[in-house]
Amino acid sequence: MKIAVLGSGAMGSVFGGLLAEHGQDVVLIDTWKEHINAINKNGLHLEGIGGDRFINVKGVSSADEIKDHVDLVIVFVKSPFTEPAVKGASHIIGENTMIMTLQNGLGNAEKIAEITGSSRIIVGITNNGATLIEPGHVRHAGSGETVISPFDGEVSHRINEIAQILTEAGLPTKVSDEVVGLVWDKLMVNVGINALTAILKVPNGYLIEHGSSEKLLEYAVREAEKICKAKGIQLKHDPVQHCKDVARATAANYSSMYQDVAKKRITEIDYINGAVVSEGKKLGIPTPVNETLVLLIKAIEEGY
Repeated sequence: MKIAVLGSGAMGSVFGGLLAEHGQDVVLIDTWKEHINAINKNGLHLEGIGGDRFINVKGVSSADEIKDHVDLVIVFVKSPFTEPAVKGASHIIGENTMIMTLQNGLGNAEKIAEITGSSRIIVGITNNGATLIEPGHVRHAGSGETVISPFDGEVSHRINEIAQILTEAGLPTKVSDEVVGLVWDKLMVNVGINALTAILKVPNGYLIEHGSSEKLLEYAVREAEKICKAKGIQLKHDPVQHCKDVARATAANYSSMYQDVAKKRITEIDYINGAVVSEGKKLGIPTPVNETLVLLIKAIEEGY
């Protein structure tokens, strides 16, 4: 299968690298040229789960370098860049190309659908964790289940085929038909982990090893849970327990928002805790903890 990974930072590199390692025709796309140059020169240096090795996979710094249609585009860019990234890669998306978003936050699939239509979009969540060590070098720090669902329509043979390919590559994947609950299940994890780890400058596991941070995680997630109940969204897990389980499974990992703050990059806060605040205002549900987390991250960004 020809696969393009749009946004090949930590998580994109793990998925793309493992797929390439298991025989898929993969190209990693990322605007960070030093990262792409290191991958093309030495191979992708992947450590952690599965061992320390170099994987032969092609990287490009622009989708313009790819001339043919691909079978699958996996979208891993940060939420603020979804629209320009997908538009920039539109020429590699053919009539039969599937587009799978494994991004954080709310609204990404909707943005992609405005460009490509909704029938070929797959929405997914993954409990894997990864950290970018240096250009071309990524640590696969946490392993967990990936779940994918059609954004619009029924589960198809192609979605099941993609799940099988991911599973065979060492990324155990299940298929669901409950897209809304799936997105909110993932959002709950990000709500509880990302902003707190970025503010406290700690790995995921720290949050459940200390009483005060664990309480903050609980408060943030419970606020989001109230919104789910008001909207009639059915979650597959108790959201607080699930968030803690993910933090435990990825204990050594530094969240994507921590990594963004450490590198003084704009974060996805508006699409995660900010989405909870926005939905809360629409429904008249107070979300003071999430609003505080948003303001703290914004204050950090303003100080770059």
